[in-house]
Amino acid sequence: MATSNLNPTLSSSSFFLLLLLLSFAAGGIVFPPTCERIECPSYNVIGVGKGFEIRQYPWTEWVSTAPIDDISFVGATRTGFLRLFDYIQGKNDYNETIEMTAPVLTEVSPSDGPFCTSSFTVSFYVPKKNQANPPPAEGLHVQRWGFKYAAVRQFGGFVSDESIGEEASALYTSLQGSIWAFVNEGRKDDPKSVYTVAQYNSPFEFSGRVNEIWFMFDMQGVKHVYAN
Repeated sequence: MATSNLNPTLSSSSFFLLLLLLSFAAGGIVFPPTCERIECPSYNVIGVGKGFEIRQYPWTEWVSTAPIDDISFVGATRTGFLRLFDYIQGKNDYNETIEMTAPVLTEVSPSDGPFCTSSFTVSFYVPKKNQANPPPAEGLHVQRWGFKYAAVRQFGGFVSDESIGEEASALYTSLQGSIWAFVNEGRKDDPKSVYTVAQYNSPFEFSGRVNEIWFMFDMQGVKHVYAN
Protein backbone atom coordinates (compact mmCIF):
# COMPACT_ATOMS: atom_id res chain seq x y z
CA MET A 1 0.00 0.00 0.00
CA ALA A 2 1.57 3.29 -1.11
CA THR A 3 0.86 6.05 1.40
CA SER A 4 4.01 8.12 1.88
CA ASN A 5 3.16 10.55 -0.91
CA LEU A 6 -0.17 11.57 0.63
CA ASN A 7 0.74 13.22 3.92
CA PRO A 8 4.20 13.32 5.47
CA THR A 9 2.72 14.08 8.92
CA LEU A 10 0.96 10.70 9.11
CA SER A 11 2.93 7.59 9.99
CA SER A 12 2.42 4.53 7.79
CA SER A 13 0.60 2.69 10.59
CA SER A 14 -1.69 5.68 11.30
CA PHE A 15 -2.55 6.10 7.66
CA PHE A 16 -3.24 2.38 7.28
CA LEU A 17 -5.64 2.54 10.21
CA LEU A 18 -7.31 5.59 8.67
CA LEU A 19 -7.85 3.71 5.42
CA LEU A 20 -9.43 0.78 7.27
CA LEU A 21 -11.81 3.09 9.13
CA LEU A 22 -12.75 4.89 5.93
CA SER A 23 -13.34 1.60 4.14
CA PHE A 24 -15.63 0.41 6.95
CA ALA A 25 -17.50 3.71 6.89
CA ALA A 26 -18.18 3.37 3.17
CA GLY A 27 -21.29 1.26 3.93
CA GLY A 28 -23.17 2.15 0.74
CA ILE A 29 -20.40 0.88 -1.55
CA VAL A 30 -20.37 -2.89 -1.84
CA PHE A 31 -17.60 -5.23 -2.91
CA PRO A 32 -18.75 -6.68 -6.25
CA PRO A 33 -19.51 -10.42 -5.82
CA THR A 34 -18.01 -10.96 -9.28
CA CYS A 35 -14.58 -10.18 -7.83
CA GLU A 36 -14.84 -13.22 -5.57
CA ARG A 37 -14.89 -15.40 -8.71
CA ILE A 38 -12.60 -13.62 -11.17
CA GLU A 39 -9.66 -11.26 -10.79
CA CYS A 40 -10.26 -7.53 -10.30
CA PRO A 41 -7.70 -4.76 -9.81
CA SER A 42 -6.90 -3.93 -6.20
CA TYR A 43 -7.32 -0.43 -4.79
CA ASN A 44 -7.15 1.58 -1.58
CA VAL A 45 -10.13 3.55 -0.27
CA ILE A 46 -8.76 6.91 0.82
CA GLY A 47 -12.00 8.83 1.36
CA VAL A 48 -15.76 8.43 1.58
CA GLY A 49 -18.80 10.64 1.28
CA LYS A 50 -22.54 10.41 0.88
CA GLY A 51 -23.05 8.18 -2.16
CA PHE A 52 -19.40 7.96 -3.22
CA GLU A 53 -15.94 6.80 -2.27
CA ILE A 54 -12.47 7.90 -3.33
CA ARG A 55 -10.06 5.20 -4.52
CA GLN A 56 -6.37 5.00 -5.31
CA TYR A 57 -5.48 2.41 -7.96
CA PRO A 58 -1.87 1.17 -8.13
CA TRP A 59 0.21 0.54 -11.25
CA THR A 60 -1.84 -1.65 -13.56
CA GLU A 61 -2.19 -2.47 -17.23
CA TRP A 62 -5.35 -2.54 -19.32
CA VAL A 63 -5.90 -3.59 -22.93
CA SER A 64 -8.10 -1.12 -24.77
CA THR A 65 -9.85 -0.56 -28.06
CA ALA A 66 -9.32 2.44 -30.27
CA PRO A 67 -12.05 5.06 -29.74
CA ILE A 68 -15.41 3.82 -31.03
CA ASP A 69 -17.74 6.46 -32.43
CA ASP A 70 -21.40 5.71 -31.76
CA ILE A 71 -24.58 7.40 -30.58
CA SER A 72 -25.16 4.55 -28.10
CA PHE A 73 -23.10 3.66 -25.03
CA VAL A 74 -24.66 0.19 -25.01
CA GLY A 75 -23.89 -0.39 -28.69
CA ALA A 76 -20.31 0.88 -28.46
CA THR A 77 -19.60 -1.16 -25.31
CA ARG A 78 -20.94 -4.30 -26.99
CA THR A 79 -18.70 -3.68 -30.02
CA GLY A 80 -15.63 -3.10 -27.84
CA PHE A 81 -16.40 -6.03 -25.56
CA LEU A 82 -16.57 -8.47 -28.48
CA ARG A 83 -13.19 -7.27 -29.78
CA LEU A 84 -11.65 -7.70 -26.35
CA PHE A 85 -13.33 -11.06 -25.78
CA ASP A 86 -11.78 -12.33 -29.03
CA TYR A 87 -8.44 -11.02 -27.73
CA ILE A 88 -8.57 -13.01 -24.47
CA GLN A 89 -9.78 -16.09 -26.35
CA GLY A 90 -6.49 -16.12 -28.25
CA LYS A 91 -6.96 -13.67 -31.11
CA ASN A 92 -3.68 -11.91 -30.33
CA ASP A 93 -0.11 -12.01 -31.62
CA TYR A 94 0.85 -14.78 -29.18
CA ASN A 95 -2.30 -16.88 -29.74
CA GLU A 96 -2.49 -16.83 -25.94
CA THR A 97 -5.68 -17.40 -23.95
CA ILE A 98 -6.09 -14.93 -21.10
CA GLU A 99 -8.40 -15.18 -18.09
CA MET A 100 -11.52 -13.00 -18.00
CA THR A 101 -11.35 -10.19 -15.45
CA ALA A 102 -13.61 -7.44 -14.14
CA PRO A 103 -14.65 -4.73 -14.50
CA VAL A 104 -15.15 -3.92 -18.15
CA LEU A 105 -14.41 -0.19 -18.43
CA THR A 106 -15.96 2.15 -20.96
CA GLU A 107 -14.47 5.63 -21.08
CA VAL A 108 -17.11 8.05 -22.35
CA SER A 109 -16.32 11.27 -24.21
CA PRO A 110 -19.87 12.63 -24.55
CA SER A 111 -21.17 14.45 -27.59
CA ASP A 112 -22.80 17.89 -27.51
CA GLY A 113 -26.32 16.56 -28.03
CA PRO A 114 -28.56 13.50 -27.60
CA PHE A 115 -28.45 12.51 -31.28
CA CYS A 116 -24.76 13.21 -31.92
CA THR A 117 -21.93 10.70 -32.03
CA SER A 118 -19.92 10.23 -28.83
CA SER A 119 -16.56 8.51 -28.44
CA PHE A 120 -16.11 5.36 -26.34
CA THR A 121 -12.98 3.41 -25.38
CA VAL A 122 -13.56 -0.06 -23.92
CA SER A 123 -10.92 -1.75 -21.73
CA PHE A 124 -10.22 -5.06 -19.98
CA TYR A 125 -7.98 -5.30 -16.91
CA VAL A 126 -4.91 -7.45 -17.66
CA PRO A 127 -4.52 -10.27 -15.08
CA LYS A 128 -1.48 -10.06 -12.81
CA LYS A 129 0.25 -13.02 -14.45
CA ASN A 130 0.09 -11.24 -17.83
CA GLN A 131 0.91 -7.71 -16.64
CA ALA A 132 4.62 -7.98 -17.42
CA ASN A 133 4.07 -8.90 -21.06
CA PRO A 134 0.48 -8.58 -22.32
CA PRO A 135 0.14 -9.93 -25.87
CA PRO A 136 -0.19 -7.26 -28.55
CA ALA A 137 -3.05 -7.41 -31.05
CA GLU A 138 -4.08 -5.49 -34.11
CA GLY A 139 -6.55 -2.70 -33.35
CA LEU A 140 -5.92 -2.83 -29.59
CA HIS A 141 -3.39 -1.11 -27.36
CA VAL A 142 -2.11 -1.49 -23.80
CA GLN A 143 -2.69 1.32 -21.31
CA ARG A 144 -0.09 1.40 -18.54
CA TRP A 145 -1.54 3.19 -15.53
CA GLY A 146 0.61 4.89 -12.96
CA PHE A 147 -1.13 5.64 -9.67
CA LYS A 148 -4.69 6.66 -10.54
CA TYR A 149 -7.35 8.29 -8.39
CA ALA A 150 -11.08 7.94 -8.94
CA ALA A 151 -14.25 9.27 -7.35
CA VAL A 152 -16.70 6.38 -7.60
CA ARG A 153 -20.49 6.06 -7.45
CA GLN A 154 -22.16 2.64 -7.56
CA PHE A 155 -25.52 1.72 -9.04
CA GLY A 156 -27.31 -1.51 -9.89
CA GLY A 157 -29.26 -3.07 -12.72
CA PHE A 158 -28.43 -3.08 -16.40
CA VAL A 159 -26.64 0.00 -17.72
CA SER A 160 -28.64 1.96 -20.30
CA ASP A 161 -27.92 4.93 -22.52
CA GLU A 162 -30.23 7.00 -20.31
CA SER A 163 -28.86 5.92 -16.93
CA ILE A 164 -25.18 6.72 -17.41
CA GLY A 165 -25.71 10.48 -17.78
CA GLU A 166 -28.01 10.51 -14.76
CA GLU A 167 -25.49 8.60 -12.63
CA ALA A 168 -22.60 10.84 -13.72
CA SER A 169 -24.69 13.89 -12.81
CA ALA A 170 -25.51 12.36 -9.42
CA LEU A 171 -21.81 11.77 -8.70
CA TYR A 172 -21.02 15.37 -9.63
CA THR A 173 -23.74 16.63 -7.27
CA SER A 174 -22.67 14.41 -4.37
CA LEU A 175 -19.06 15.64 -4.63
CA GLN A 176 -20.13 19.29 -4.43
CA GLY A 177 -19.94 20.65 -0.90
CA SER A 178 -17.57 17.89 0.22
CA ILE A 179 -13.81 18.11 0.73
CA TRP A 180 -13.55 16.26 -2.58
CA ALA A 181 -15.34 18.98 -4.57
CA PHE A 182 -12.06 19.78 -6.37
CA VAL A 183 -12.63 16.58 -8.40
CA ASN A 184 -15.35 18.53 -10.22
CA GLU A 185 -13.00 21.35 -11.19
CA GLY A 186 -13.13 21.75 -14.96
CA ARG A 187 -16.52 20.07 -15.10
CA LYS A 188 -18.24 23.33 -14.17
CA ASP A 189 -17.43 24.72 -17.60
CA ASP A 190 -17.79 21.36 -19.31
CA PRO A 191 -20.54 19.28 -17.63
CA LYS A 192 -20.12 16.64 -20.32
CA SER A 193 -16.49 15.96 -19.38
CA VAL A 194 -15.03 12.51 -19.86
CA TYR A 195 -16.09 9.88 -17.33
CA THR A 196 -15.77 6.11 -17.06
CA VAL A 197 -18.39 3.39 -16.58
CA ALA A 198 -17.29 0.15 -14.88
CA GLN A 199 -19.44 -2.98 -15.31
CA TYR A 200 -18.69 -6.05 -13.19
CA ASN A 201 -21.26 -8.61 -14.32
CA SER A 202 -21.82 -10.91 -17.26
CA PRO A 203 -24.82 -9.87 -19.41
CA PHE A 204 -26.37 -13.21 -18.39
CA GLU A 205 -26.47 -12.29 -14.70
CA PHE A 206 -29.82 -10.72 -13.89
CA SER A 207 -29.53 -10.07 -10.15
CA GLY A 208 -26.88 -8.61 -7.87
CA ARG A 209 -25.50 -6.43 -10.65
CA VAL A 210 -22.88 -3.83 -9.72
CA ASN A 211 -21.90 -0.89 -11.92
CA GLU A 212 -19.89 2.24 -11.20
CA ILE A 213 -19.29 5.74 -12.51
CA TRP A 214 -15.67 6.90 -12.17
CA PHE A 215 -14.35 10.46 -12.32
CA MET A 216 -10.56 10.16 -12.68
CA PHE A 217 -8.36 12.90 -11.20
CA ASP A 218 -4.72 13.58 -10.32
CA MET A 219 -2.94 13.41 -6.98
CA GLN A 220 -2.46 17.15 -6.51
CA GLY A 221 -5.97 17.43 -5.10
CA VAL A 222 -5.33 14.52 -2.77
CA LYS A 223 -2.29 16.28 -1.30
CA HIS A 224 -4.46 19.36 -0.78
CA VAL A 225 -7.12 17.38 1.12
CA TYR A 226 -4.63 15.73 3.49
CA ALA A 227 -2.80 19.00 4.06
CA ASN A 228 -5.96 20.58 5.55
